[in-house]
This record gives sequence, C-alpha cells and structure tokens, in this order.
Amino acid sequence: MKKTILITHLKKRRETAVKVQKLLTDYGCMIKTRLGIHDGVLDKCSNTGLIILELVGSVKDKKAFASKLKAIPEVEVKLVNIG
Repeated sequence: MKKTILITHLKKRRETAVKVQKLLTDYGCMIKTRLGIHDGVLDKCSNTGLIILELVGSVKDKKAFASKLKAIPEVEVKLVNIG
C-alpha cells in the first residue's frame, strides 16, 4: 500500500505557526495522521518545530497543499511517497 508523508520543518515556529495551522485546517480532511514535535517545554520552549503528516487524497491536492506550505517563509517541506 502506497503512503504519502508530508514533512514540515518550521524554522521560526512562533512566527509561522498561525499560517501553518490555517493551512492544516483548510486541508484537514486530507490529513489521516498528524505528529507535531518541538524541543523543550514551558520556559525552555524551542522556536523550531517539526510536523509529520500522513496524507490521503489526490496527488494534485497533496502537491497543492505542499506548495502552499512551502510559500510560507521559514517553512521547509518535503513530500515523500513510500510503499
């Protein structure tokens, strides 16, 4: 079974999180699995973050989603197909 994974690295999490979250909401029906990681907690919270998504849907929609995320400054995106 083929899987599509979207890996998103937020280099400036505090500055980009609202825009990224808006897109995650807009494309929410395509997101089967979501994992968010950032170093630190409470007063040691990191300004970088990693979001790993398992996507479903058409190739066209997956590419559009990735493209819109890539358009946000300080956000790095990799779309990976495995299986």
